[in-house]
Amino acid sequence: MRTLVIDTATRACSVALFDGKRLLAAQHEVIGRGHAERLLPLIAALPDNGKAEQIMVDVGPGSFTGIRVGVAAAKALGLAWHIKVHGYGCLSLVAAMAREQSGSQAAVDVIMTGGHGEYFFEAFNDAGHSIAPARSVLPDLLATVAVADHVAGDIDPQRADRVWTDILPDARAWAHLPDNHALPPVPVYGRAPDAKPAAVRA
Repeated sequence: MRTLVIDTATRACSVALFDGKRLLAAQHEVIGRGHAERLLPLIAALPDNGKAEQIMVDVGPGSFTGIRVGVAAAKALGLAWHIKVHGYGCLSLVAAMAREQSGSQAAVDVIMTGGHGEYFFEAFNDAGHSIAPARSVLPDLLATVAVADHVAGDIDPQRADRVWTDILPDARAWAHLPDNHALPPVPVYGRAPDAKPAAVRA
């Protein structure tokens, strides 16, 4: 089965086309912003314009805008191609990438930029499975929640007793996720939105 993987949850923007777990082609750019403008051209650069039999999309947590862009594009393509769309966790992919790069099967804590001075945190056991849902934490609390010897993500914990792997999620690594990683294609923001709805007048 061909799978199109879309990842726009961070400042990186990437897409990949798989046949089963075999990578056929991929595009990856660290762009910061502008995912809406870059995503479709990256997909179009894949073989057969990225046409697949299912779509996997990074649902977060991460950038509000980036997540919305990726999920909206995945759902639109799913409707156009009449195929199923599934999600996967941003921090789960980073954990899988860290384990693959290090060649270690040890537990890993993932710390990613969360905005407003907070970080997204999620801990994964030695089997690569999440111990508890991702959450947004203040910097002062990282020392109490991040206890694994291996830390991965885009935030250096500045701890001499930890191994840190600097990673942004990459669609090319999708095949390294555990087999039971599929999630609903619904954004997981990890914290409350910045904008608040206007109060409804009586």
